[in-house]
Amino acid sequence: MNDRERHDAGMTVRREVLGDAHVDRAIAGTDAFTADFQDFITRYAWGEVWTRPGLDRHARSCVTLAVLAALHHDEELALHVRAALRNGLSPQEVAEVLLQVGVYAGVPAANRAFRVAREALRQEPGEA
Repeated sequence: MNDRERHDAGMTVRREVLGDAHVDRAIAGTDAFTADFQDFITRYAWGEVWTRPGLDRHARSCVTLAVLAALHHDEELALHVRAALRNGLSPQEVAEVLLQVGVYAGVPAANRAFRVAREALRQEPGEA
């Protein structure tokens, strides 16, 4: 796959997972300073990793939630909680992932993540 195809595939997955509204805001906010980064995440995160056949989107969402929670990346965690719902996770499954975080990354990380996730779950799924 060439860079253009990878970008196009990445943009398709990015829109399906995060929603058009979020992606449109990100694109609208792109300028000369952030353009290379936007291209990078579209091609590599979304066009290379999220399109691989080894894990389905449900599993990728679980992994993403756990890593973001463990690293205290709250804004991205909230975004990916809503994305996880689009990928078929239930709120109960999100909670199970965060319980797992509590065991392997620590109770403070899970406590914070539960707070972020609860707020994200109160928002409409399209508000990513």
